[in-house]
Amino acid sequence: MAMNADLNERPPRRKREDGEEREDVLVKRGKSDVSSLESCLDQPMDSGSIHEVIKFTPSSLPVKHYDIDTTEPISCGLTTMDDLLSWKRSEANPFNVASVPLAPREPPLATSPRRTLVSHDMMGGYLEDRFIQGTYSVAPYVFYHWQYIDIFNYFTHNLVTIPPAVWTNAAHKHGVVMIGTFITEWTDGKTMCESFLKDEESYRAVADKLVQISRCYGFDGWLVNIENSLSEVAVNNTPLFLRYLTDQMHLRVSGGLVLWYDSVIDSGHLQWQNELNQKNRIFFDACDGFFTNYNWTEQNLEAMKDLGGLGDRQADVYVGVDVFARGQVVGGMFETNKALDVIRKHNFSVAIFAPGWVYETHEDKSEFPRNQDKFWALLSDSLYVHRPSLSLPFISSFCQGFGKDLYWRGKRESERSWFNLSAQEIQPLYYHTELEGGAWLRSRGCPEDALSGGRSLVLEGLIPSSHTSPVCAKIFSLHVPLAEKTLLSVVYKPSAGISVNLELKTADANLCTHIDMQNIQVSSVSPERLDEGHQLHRRFTELCGNLVPSDWTVR
Repeated sequence: MAMNADLNERPPRRKREDGEEREDVLVKRGKSDVSSLESCLDQPMDSGSIHEVIKFTPSSLPVKHYDIDTTEPISCGLTTMDDLLSWKRSEANPFNVASVPLAPREPPLATSPRRTLVSHDMMGGYLEDRFIQGTYSVAPYVFYHWQYIDIFNYFTHNLVTIPPAVWTNAAHKHGVVMIGTFITEWTDGKTMCESFLKDEESYRAVADKLVQISRCYGFDGWLVNIENSLSEVAVNNTPLFLRYLTDQMHLRVSGGLVLWYDSVIDSGHLQWQNELNQKNRIFFDACDGFFTNYNWTEQNLEAMKDLGGLGDRQADVYVGVDVFARGQVVGGMFETNKALDVIRKHNFSVAIFAPGWVYETHEDKSEFPRNQDKFWALLSDSLYVHRPSLSLPFISSFCQGFGKDLYWRGKRESERSWFNLSAQEIQPLYYHTELEGGAWLRSRGCPEDALSGGRSLVLEGLIPSSHTSPVCAKIFSLHVPLAEKTLLSVVYKPSAGISVNLELKTADANLCTHIDMQNIQVSSVSPERLDEGHQLHRRFTELCGNLVPSDWTVR
């Protein structure tokens, strides 16, 4: 239809029957045929109005893909077996398709001898993160310590948990594998399992749908969690289901991954073992990895090391750690590091369950970033940094995907709290380091000022006057091939009395592993500072323009 809106006066707003406001629309009909729509090209040139043809078509997506209050597109899972088996790619939610492919990293996941998995189970899932195009949120839960982890599992108690695209995008930027969850529980779960595990045709149908969903939405695999008892037929078909699902994921999804949770044993009984042993080994052998239950002791870890035939698959055993410390567990909460110390002592991978504890159980949500940084700093000695494998140009403004304001080129564009993990840029190293003489240094996100997005990076600490040597603050660890000459630009605001110099440490790529980076030979380079008259400086300014206001320093 043709929209005729006066330039100098906004039309009145009306309420639709469903309560949503809309602009009043004036429709001009053709004189000869009242059913024809007038073309915007037929309007007189001097009409003083804007004429635009607007076409409305109803959404073909089910209503569950839209938020009932805002009508914004949202992520959601599948709750019934009928939902899963009737799922069609043509009817999938196009908004929830991840836009960022899995970035390469060093070392690759397959060759990482001790891995770290995070299973994100918080308050039922699909909270503010369900808003695919972002939302306004004063204090959302955010994760940004990506350099420490290898796999991120989005967990809910839906039958099929499809990770929100914002999480997949953020993980993939950092080379972190994203997996959803397939879970059955209680009496309903047993009924579903008896149905789809009754024969080959049935379990292949379910596996095929899981593969299709992963391919469609752009995430990398599944945690399979059968937390109900199984009949003899069903339990005998479970390893076959796992093997078929794993093979199809490897075939059809690059880097596809399938993990099994320690629950059912080979007799079909629901008996958490808290270790990999002969009762559950058949499931481990049929997939890519095993996620143990949380009530283990060091004796369980010693028994697993002695398990025959484990060989080079020790890294595929992820020892579960419940951050809430439910039951008889080692560590938990702000003592989770105690559990990791024991696990790494025996050279196993770790699965950190529900680290959202730092958010969920603390009433003052404004303290979340501080609690988050404290939690991961305590674990850092038992975690291993992997490096995104990048090519130049590389850029990051350290935006964490949320903020109380929105900035662009150093200027505040909006004074409203926002949240969108897809806007998160590649994150730096966050840490707290104790130095000699009572000095300390830490890095954190700063919501008070930013160049772009919602946060900048703050390097802060306490340096006694007796400490005269320079303090080195690590920012990034990246796997980037460098040309003979490389231009580096940094934008910062120094505090009074603080001078800033840059140092670039390089190493032979073949020597870099995330296990023993401290002991490899590195070369240290202090980049030459270019004055404004330098050819490269002038060229860079010509290409990029005036990126920042005068209160920031550009080097």
